[in-house]
Amino acid sequence: MDDKNEKMTTFKKWMISIRPFALPASTMPVIFGTFLAVFYGGYSFKPGLFLLAFFAMVILHSGANLLNDVADFKKGLDTIPSPVSGGVVKGILSTREALIAAILLLSVGTVIGLILVWLTGPLLLVIGILGVLVGVFYTVGGKLTLKYHALGDLSVFLNFGILGSLGAWFVQSGTFSWIPVIWAVPMATLVIAILHANNWRDIEGDKKQNIFTIASLLGDKKSLVYYALLIFAPFFIIIGLVFLPRIIIGEIPALPFTFLITILSFPIALKLWAKALSRKTPKSPLDFVALDGATAQLNLVFGLLCTVALFLDAGIGLWF
Repeated sequence: MDDKNEKMTTFKKWMISIRPFALPASTMPVIFGTFLAVFYGGYSFKPGLFLLAFFAMVILHSGANLLNDVADFKKGLDTIPSPVSGGVVKGILSTREALIAAILLLSVGTVIGLILVWLTGPLLLVIGILGVLVGVFYTVGGKLTLKYHALGDLSVFLNFGILGSLGAWFVQSGTFSWIPVIWAVPMATLVIAILHANNWRDIEGDKKQNIFTIASLLGDKKSLVYYALLIFAPFFIIIGLVFLPRIIIGEIPALPFTFLITILSFPIALKLWAKALSRKTPKSPLDFVALDGATAQLNLVFGLLCTVALFLDAGIGLWF
C-alpha cells in the first residue's frame, strides 16, 4: 500500500471496499416489499423484523461485493482503479483481508436470515438459500460462476429485485403473494442497468480473459440499445401495470395511480442516456467510467418514489 492508503482511516477503507453506493440496489426492494405488505396488504408493521431484514441484506450484499472484488482481482479482471471500484484493486485491502471479511459478513448475514426464518416461517428459508447461493456463485464456483457465463444480469434481477421484495413481504405478512414479485420488476430492471453499465465499461478486459457477460456478447453498439431498454422500460412497465386491470399470473391488481409519480425520475434517465450516447467523447472523463454509479442513483430515486407512491395511496385510502 502507498503512503496515501496507509494514512486512510480504517472506516474509510472499509466503506470504499463494500461499495455503499450500490447498497440501495438491494435495500430498496426490502423497503418496498415491507411497506407494500403494510400499506397495500394491510398487515401490521413489524419494525423489529424489518430492521433485521434490512441489515441482513446490507451485510450480505457487502459480503458479496468483497467476494466479487477478490474473485475479479485474482482472475485479472480488475487491474485499473475506477471511482466506484472496491478496495482490493485500489490497494487499500489485501485479498486475504477482503476474503476474510467477505466470509464473516456472509456468515453473519446468514445467521440473521436464519433468525428471521425462525421468527416467520420456512418459505423465507427457501428464498434465503436461493439468494445466498446466487450471491456466492455470482463470482465463485469455477464452471458454475454465474457472472462469467452471462448469467449476472439474471442473478441481480433475482437477488436485488424479486427475492428482496418477496422476502420482505413475507417477513411482514407470513404469506406468499405474486404482488411483490410483479410490482418489483421495474426496480429490478434498473438493478440490471447498474450491472450492465459496469460490464459495458469492462467489455475489452472481459473478452481478453474469456469472460462472457451480456455486454461482452452484445458488443458496444448493441449494449447501448440494451442499456436504453433497461433504463427506460421501468417507466413503461409502471404505466402498463397502472392501466392494465389485471395481469395474467393470478389475481394481480393494477398498480395504484400514485405510482405515476415515478415519472419524476425520468429526467435522470435522460441524463444517463446522454452520457451513454457520448461515451466515446464524454463531456467529463468520468461520465462513462462511472456510469454504473450514476445509474445506481436513478435506481435509488426511482425506488424511493415507488415507496412514496405506497404512502400516497394509503393516504388517499384514508380520505376516501
